[in-house]
Amino acid sequence: MRESKVKKKERMHSVLTLLQQEYPHAECALHYSTPFQLLIATILSAQCTDARVNMVTPILFTAYPDASTLASAEIEDIETIIHSTGFFKAKAKNIIACSKRIMNIYHGELPLDINELITLPGVGRKTANVLLGNAFGINAGITVDTHVTRIMNALKFVSTKDAINIEQELIPLIPQEEWTVFTHRIIEHGRAVCIARRPQCSKCVISSYCPSSTCGK
Repeated sequence: MRESKVKKKERMHSVLTLLQQEYPHAECALHYSTPFQLLIATILSAQCTDARVNMVTPILFTAYPDASTLASAEIEDIETIIHSTGFFKAKAKNIIACSKRIMNIYHGELPLDINELITLPGVGRKTANVLLGNAFGINAGITVDTHVTRIMNALKFVSTKDAINIEQELIPLIPQEEWTVFTHRIIEHGRAVCIARRPQCSKCVISSYCPSSTCGK
C-alpha cells in the first residue's frame, strides 16, 4: 500500500531522531581552512573518497592556498598534485577555470547564491550545497551523494537515482535547519552500518523504519 505523505514525514522524523542520537557529532569529513578550500576539496571529491582528497589537499593548498594563486597555476602542476583523485585532467581544468571566474567575476569572493555558484566550472548543486551548508551555515538544499541515494532508496523515501529529484523529494520531509547535518549523518551511517552490498541490519538503529531491513524477515 502506498505510504501517505503524512506517514512518510512521521517516519522520517523518527529516522532523523534516531540518527541524531547515534551520530551527534557528524560533520563534514573534508579538511579545509577557508570556504574556498572547501569548494576545491569538494570538486576533487567527485568519484573519489574523502580520505584520498584529504591526503592531496594539504599539498595543493600549501602551494595554492586561494583563488588568486590557483587562477594563475599551470595546469600540468595541478594535474600532478591531484592525479590520485581520479579524472585529474578534467578536475584540474575545472579548478583553474573556477578560480579564474571567482577572481574575474566575483573579485576573489565566493558568491553565496546557489544559482551563481553553479555557474562556476566544476560546481553543481551537490558542491554548492556542501559549500553553503558547511562553510556558511546556509541550508540552501540537501547534498545528495552516493550514500544518500542508496540509503534513501533502501528506506523507500525515494524511488529514483536522480540526485536532483531525490533532493526535491527529501526537502519537504526534513526540517531546513537539518539539511546539512542530515547528509553527514547518512554518510556516517552508510560507512559504519548500512554498507553497500553488506548492510548490517541487526546493528541498525533505524531498521524498524526501513522496508528493506532483513531483521525479522
